Amino acid sequence: MSRPEAGRAGGASHRRGRDRRARVLPGHTGTPRITGEAPGAAVIGGGIAGLAAATALAERGVRVTVYEREPQLGGRLRGWPVELADGSAVTMSRGFHAFFRQYYNLRGLLRRVDPQLSMLTGLPDYPLQHSRGFRDGFARVPRTPPWSALGFVALSPSFGWRDLARMRPRAALPMFDVRVPDVYERLDGVSAWDLLSQIRFPEAARHLAFEVFSRSFFADPRQLSAAELVLMFHIYFLGSSEGLLFDVPDEPFPAALWEPLARHLAGHGADIRTGRTVESVQPAAGGGAHVITGESAERHDGVVLALDTGGLRHVVAQSPQLADDEWRARVLRLRTAPPFLVTRLWLDRRVASDRPGFLGTSGYGSLDNVSVLERWEGEAARWSARTGGSVLELHAYAVDQGADRKAEQEELLAQLHRVYPETRDARTVDERHEWRADCPLFPVGGHFERPTVRTSDPSVTVAGDLVRTDLPVALMERAATTGFLAANALLERWGVRGQTLWTVPDRGRVLPLRALNRLVRS
Repeated sequence: MSRPEAGRAGGASHRRGRDRRARVLPGHTGTPRITGEAPGAAVIGGGIAGLAAATALAERGVRVTVYEREPQLGGRLRGWPVELADGSAVTMSRGFHAFFRQYYNLRGLLRRVDPQLSMLTGLPDYPLQHSRGFRDGFARVPRTPPWSALGFVALSPSFGWRDLARMRPRAALPMFDVRVPDVYERLDGVSAWDLLSQIRFPEAARHLAFEVFSRSFFADPRQLSAAELVLMFHIYFLGSSEGLLFDVPDEPFPAALWEPLARHLAGHGADIRTGRTVESVQPAAGGGAHVITGESAERHDGVVLALDTGGLRHVVAQSPQLADDEWRARVLRLRTAPPFLVTRLWLDRRVASDRPGFLGTSGYGSLDNVSVLERWEGEAARWSARTGGSVLELHAYAVDQGADRKAEQEELLAQLHRVYPETRDARTVDERHEWRADCPLFPVGGHFERPTVRTSDPSVTVAGDLVRTDLPVALMERAATTGFLAANALLERWGVRGQTLWTVPDRGRVLPLRALNRLVRS
């Protein structure tokens, strides 16, 4: 199969990874670019989803206006300047993100500004540590299913023969027979916690290998839909041969990702308006919509709502004529995940030289992972080289809504001292704490309540990681993919060729296990 250059209108949005079974989804046919008078499109939200939509539209000649309420682009991956107590100018953000090799469409977006993705650097392992002493990793685990699962079990100290004997293979079969959207019809009514209990995974293995996935959704597994958990296993472990190792940006998000992409968009004529909050979207006579901000009311031929859960609810609540009553009611019922805490510490001495750049943790209270930023981020490495210190980042996901924030911050530091004892004697040069509660919740039974890319108004589309789609994508890749899909929906109306997309295989790749699961179900 010939593969057009990444980024060309209508071409492939990435260069294929190592998985020969990756699925290609050609864009709809049409003219390469807008001919005649260009329609205008408003993209509301400057995160991954909004930037993907804006890119696909602007590259094809659409007059794009991006509205972003924050001063910086990037959404939940934005960064902003801060000055430390020692006078250093650094970049703060909402925390570490892993760019997995399965993120074909997100990587395709980034290739617009760096075809070789040289702004990303790979971490050598994805280590997981439990307070009982168990330690796992994925560097030596085969990447191709089913050898990935067998290799992990064989190499992991968290699986013992007695544990394996207690497991219920029949209950685990759905993990090997994933089809979208069938997985939601079968498992959306079950919690991730209940599914793991039915399978009888060993407790240590559950914490080290499985809660990692549910915590990626900033949710307790008792609240998370089992369908989302099983889909995650399929994407990262059982359905793809890209493996579980990942890349990270080698500089803070703005410098590595969003500033170059903003220049790319500006080069295609996009008007990027940061610090601009959209209050409502009102349908316009004859089609399109008026986008209302505190400063203006402008008509656009198409709209992409690329907002987080709270932002989407706010705009929809203020837009009583948008789409239809049932759609608005579903949007207003969307929920956010529990709060999470990101603590970043600038210490006066370095952690031990063998500490990994990223470590997932379990059994250490609310501490979910520790990053040593100078291992991979240039800005942190330069600060470390100049001062002799370390830059650490601690994450606590799914914190209780009523938790005392100061106490949680202190507890996180105490758990760090358990994980990396050498930090007990370090002096904190500066610290920053980011409390957020704006990630989407994927609750039990909630899948079919979520909005899809298309609405009842053909000029209004929705994009983001909260959006329901019949493709095997999640997290940042769902945001990028739905952003491109939202752009495609508008481009199709205007007769312009759509963006080609890629996904991991859309079904389990071990045929005997798939057949056995269907036999058991029947």
